[in-house]
Amino acid sequence: MRELAETARLWAAEGRGGFLARPVAEEGFGPRDPAGAVLIDPRGECVGALYRGVFDAELVAEAGALRDGETARVCEVSVGADEAARARLTCGGRAEILLQPLASVPAAWWELLAEGVGVALVTRLSEGADRAVSEVVRATDVPGTDSERRAGELLATRRPGRDALYGGSGLVLVEAYPSAPYVVIGGGGELGELIARQAGLLGWEAVIVTEPAEAEKVLAARRDAACLAMLSHDPEFDVPTLRAALALGIPYVGALGSRRTTARRREGLLAAGVAQARLETVHGPIGLDLGARTPAETALAICAEMLAVLGGRDARGVRDSDGPLRG
Repeated sequence: MRELAETARLWAAEGRGGFLARPVAEEGFGPRDPAGAVLIDPRGECVGALYRGVFDAELVAEAGALRDGETARVCEVSVGADEAARARLTCGGRAEILLQPLASVPAAWWELLAEGVGVALVTRLSEGADRAVSEVVRATDVPGTDSERRAGELLATRRPGRDALYGGSGLVLVEAYPSAPYVVIGGGGELGELIARQAGLLGWEAVIVTEPAEAEKVLAARRDAACLAMLSHDPEFDVPTLRAALALGIPYVGALGSRRTTARRREGLLAAGVAQARLETVHGPIGLDLGARTPAETALAICAEMLAVLGGRDARGVRDSDGPLRG
């Protein structure tokens, strides 16, 4: 969805109009992009990715059938195993797709998405699903309804997500797009470069820092989305940077090193006034227990642990293992 923001704003500036299509409910298909969505202009041009385009023609027809005054249409689509194979989908499935004229989507939604801000869209559908009212919810907003609370929960996972809530007032679609994780890598070298490349594959941002003041500045500027991977073993760099990250409440703090280095850091942080409870949030030794040996495997294990922590998953990390650090 975030990558559609510039197109939606351009179409609005040109007065082109158009429609936004995204799933309300789905079953099957295998792994898929939770942020998948498609923009459709009045001429039938599609921009974006939803089920590898297998339903694009059908969605264009449904959009063209919206009557004047309708601000929403929910259509059912399905794909069998053979068609899924041709489209290179993992498997077939079915979905309910919400089509909405762009004029009924708040302009602020596209502006905030383009800025990279963590934001959610709450869309309330009428009983007949031919009317939709959308409102923007920011991560900093105080929730006042169940849908706003759900938006806050989804934003807190740091990963794009959708949820459909059913209640007495009808269907409410909650779509959350947190800021992309911002990986701050303390120390360079081959492993730092590989972590940055792995982060890029996940659509994350990454930066390598080598000085405590530089690291603290970057962490403070992006504290809502930052993840710290401390690779340096220099006590003049690792301890003050870890302390700053813990004080800022960074969502993920990890530190590479042997168990002896980890113990040394803990002593240094305790001496610097960090509470024992805060120390327990540090992932050190860093990474999931994947048996990683090579730098590339280690980078994967580190980014995988970040993904698990940000998603609220209880995955087994190296710090929870009594075995050797190398697989």
